[in-house]
Formats: sequence, C-alpha cells, structure tokens
Amino acid sequence: MTPKTAQADDGEAWRQNIAYIRQMLGELRQVAQSEGAETLCYFIEMAYMEAGDIQAGRRSIRHRQ
Repeated sequence: MTPKTAQADDGEAWRQNIAYIRQMLGELRQVAQSEGAETLCYFIEMAYMEAGDIQAGRRSIRHRQ
C-alpha cells in the first residue's frame, strides 16, 4: 500500500499519510520487538503514539506550503 502524496488541493491526503505512517510504525515495532531491540521499540512506540495523537487532533502538525 502506497500513500497518496499530500497536495495543497487535497486536504485529506495528509490524514491518509499519517494513517499509513502509523500503520507502518506498528509493523516495525513488531519486528523490532521480535529481534529484542528494546531501545528501538521504545522510539518506534513514541513515534506511533505521536501519529495517533495527530490523528485524534490532540497534536497539530505544520503543513508544507
């Protein structure tokens, strides 16, 4: 699955991109966990949580102009 690139005329694209990033982070965390990479798991989990906060509107992002 490849995300749509965010464009100025498509306000929904950035939401799809964040959802895609969050999904990939979840998968990467599983791989890191299976390899015993605890520190890497921690950083991936932090990014996963931030993506979730962005999706929920608890954290804003700056959109490129």
